[in-house]
Amino acid sequence: MDLTEKTLASEEKYKGKIIRVTRDKIMLPNGEESYRETGHLGDGVAILPICADGTTRLVRQYRYAYQSVLAEIPAGKLEPGEDPAECAVRELVEEVGLRTSDLTFLGYIYPSPGIINGRLWLYLATENEPCPVDPDEDEFLEIETLPFDELFRRVTSGEIHDAKTVAAVLLAKQAGVK
Repeated sequence: MDLTEKTLASEEKYKGKIIRVTRDKIMLPNGEESYRETGHLGDGVAILPICADGTTRLVRQYRYAYQSVLAEIPAGKLEPGEDPAECAVRELVEEVGLRTSDLTFLGYIYPSPGIINGRLWLYLATENEPCPVDPDEDEFLEIETLPFDELFRRVTSGEIHDAKTVAAVLLAKQAGVK
């Protein structure tokens, strides 16, 4: 069975600084018509830094959509034409004050494929050296340093809910990070 949905018409409903939203009229695989709303975000990166002493660094920040402070690995949006690995290096410096010389691609994820079309490239950063933090002017972050084992425990116990953090930690553990 062909599961492809075909776009019949598309209407932009909102265009902001970070997200654009469209409402598309589509044809379903059975020939019926329906609608899909899609958030167009673009790609981003998320980085799990592991330092020589086995610790990692998270950022704690207020996430308005959830009305809560969340603990997450450093992450950021790709600039147009920017290489994901270069973005990862930049975001690591900006958010947690680490400069890496060893970046390993863990894979990418679709954070919410039912409504968002962006992709998150996941990286493991080792061989990290401290450097000054350089956050964006509208970012208010606290850095949390903890052993990787504790981060893994928080992920597997359900204390951390951020999808990119969960995915990166599980992929890193599978790759042999201790």
